[in-house]
Amino acid sequence: MGKLDTRSVLITGADSGIGKAVALLFALEGADIAIIYHSSDNDAEKTKREIESLNRKCIIFQGDINDYDFCEKTVKEVISGFGKIDILVNNAGVQFSADSIEQLEEKNIRQTFDSNIVGMILLTKVVFPYLKEGSCVINTTSVSAYQGHPELLDYSATKGAIVSFTRSLALQAKPKGIRINAVAPGPVATPLTEETFDEKEENPNIPPLERNATPEEIAFSFLFLAGSDASQITGQVLHPNGGLIVNG
Repeated sequence: MGKLDTRSVLITGADSGIGKAVALLFALEGADIAIIYHSSDNDAEKTKREIESLNRKCIIFQGDINDYDFCEKTVKEVISGFGKIDILVNNAGVQFSADSIEQLEEKNIRQTFDSNIVGMILLTKVVFPYLKEGSCVINTTSVSAYQGHPELLDYSATKGAIVSFTRSLALQAKPKGIRINAVAPGPVATPLTEETFDEKEENPNIPPLERNATPEEIAFSFLFLAGSDASQITGQVLHPNGGLIVNG
């Protein structure tokens, strides 16, 4: 439908899972896509080819968003390649499960915070001067920010921080006409969750509200927030979670 015609989008963690689904849907709606990924070269190249098959431009960058110099260099290259950034999708993240707080490893705690919230803030700081009235930022949080998760203490804490970051930046960005929102998926069948919890492939015959969502189902929440239909929405969180009740 061309909802994002002429738009330039930067997405983190778009080599697989929700990020890839968002990148492909945005490209289908007319956007050019820049992708930051951490290590999966083959997945990133495959995503790039799929976007280009939709007759949209795609550039990919391998690196760590916790590296401020990398963020600055990458954003400058996106501006050089596309001329602008209209939409930033902060989606990159990691999780490490642990049955008890005693089993949490310090290195995993620090990596989780660095990947999920510190890197998000650093990249947003670098991108923000290039955003203009009508631009937007969409952050990926989680239902665990509201309900908690007994095996993901540090991950849930970062997702709660993302909600607060989203609301606070929305207040700061409101006078500039820049919208800041988030999406809080429930259980989603992604490579990350399957790897973390050793989950098997979902049975597609199970009704939508009784199974893990697909990344493609979640992507439409991002599309809504990115488009003009959401022009009155900022500082908010969408909850495509299959009917889990949350407050806040």
